[in-house]
Amino acid sequence: MPGPGPVLTGRGWIRTILAPFLFPELRPEAQMSSRPLAVICLAAGLGKRTKVSMPKVLLPLCGRTLAEHALRAAAELEPARTVVVLHNQMEKVQAELAKSLFGRFSEIAYVDQGEPKGTGHAVQVGMQALDGFVGDVVVIYGDMPLMTAATLRQLVALRSEAACSALTAFPEDPHGFGRILRDGTGRFVGIREQKDCSPDEASIDEVNCGFYCFDSEKLRPALARLQPNNAQGEYYLTDVIADFVAAGEVLPTLVAEDLDEVLGVNSLADLAVVQALMQERILLRHLDNGVLIVDPGATWIDDDVEIGRDTKILPGTVLAKGCRIGSGCEVGPFAHLRAGTVLEDGAAVGNFVEAKKAHLGSGAKAKHLTYLGDAEVGANANIGCGTITANYDGVNKHRTKIGARAFIGSGTVLCAPVEVGEDAMTAAGAVVKPGTVIDPQQLWLGVPARYLRQRELPPRKGGARDGGQKA
Repeated sequence: MPGPGPVLTGRGWIRTILAPFLFPELRPEAQMSSRPLAVICLAAGLGKRTKVSMPKVLLPLCGRTLAEHALRAAAELEPARTVVVLHNQMEKVQAELAKSLFGRFSEIAYVDQGEPKGTGHAVQVGMQALDGFVGDVVVIYGDMPLMTAATLRQLVALRSEAACSALTAFPEDPHGFGRILRDGTGRFVGIREQKDCSPDEASIDEVNCGFYCFDSEKLRPALARLQPNNAQGEYYLTDVIADFVAAGEVLPTLVAEDLDEVLGVNSLADLAVVQALMQERILLRHLDNGVLIVDPGATWIDDDVEIGRDTKILPGTVLAKGCRIGSGCEVGPFAHLRAGTVLEDGAAVGNFVEAKKAHLGSGAKAKHLTYLGDAEVGANANIGCGTITANYDGVNKHRTKIGARAFIGSGTVLCAPVEVGEDAMTAAGAVVKPGTVIDPQQLWLGVPARYLRQRELPPRKGGARDGGQKA
């Protein structure tokens, strides 16, 4: 697979640079059109080559599904209307997307393609859901998650007065892609699918990526004229291009600057490639924002993770979707922060610590071999090595609350629900029973843990001493 970077190689750079001068009508506008915009996302495929029961568009990718990534990019264009064309396990896909995309679109509709009859048929179904819409229609794919809003904006701006603009690319290996056909002057005149290519057409190095921006008023009649004149008996969306050319339309094309954006997922091997590329994007974003990632190659961060500047992420760390980490924190090595975990500024989670729905206050520390599940840890509290918040009783999950500056001794088991007050302490190996409330400054120890005495607190910074009493 080609890596990221410019693809203006071979004859492609000549066409890209000279086309605006040879054909002024192909020059893109500086900004996107002010016309209303709609998005059609094609996500009805069976995904047989993945060989898993899960719908392909719901395969996980760095904390989101494939389709969610694709649609979040489209959402940045602020479309007036969005249609997702589904079929395979439609109810499951619709439910998942409705939950994950809640509030991102002003209007989103889910429609059933029925028996899939090709991309042209899918867009026909999508356009039926856009009845009465007049404006730009962008076609995207639920299994192509690396497409960016920036490229989609360029595609919309490029369409201008044309019937359609199309995204093309120059991959190292064009096999399997439809080829871009041009006349002797370089004008875009059609797309030939790989299986229908002559030997000369198969040697063309410019390929169709499948992303388009259409004028809705010209797209509708062209879709109505589609015929399944091919060995598969399908309605090809690419035949719409031929229809436009036959009508005398001049169609502009945009060359993809980053080949990664047009990678699709048809198998789990494809997913592994796309996953590595998405992870690289995520890591680079955090590095650019001032996060010290010691070894990016040994770090995993999901897409929906927030990390403040000057935080250090050590090797072997996994940060799952929904984690929020403040500034000046330290995480790892070999730490696993799961969904709902929050670290406030200056908190630290160290070697082989797992946290799930845990909130650590500013300056709190859990440095070694600890599990914090459904826990609230106060500012500057210290969680000793081997501590466990036993949050599950076999039926329900319960929370543990640990107050500010509390000291939890090594090997403590807190059988939730438990509350440990500010400045309180458990001795090493204590097992605290469910329902226990340890008051501020108390010292508890034993199995089961029991009250021993009040803590005599060490001096605070600056020389002041708390008024703790000895037992």
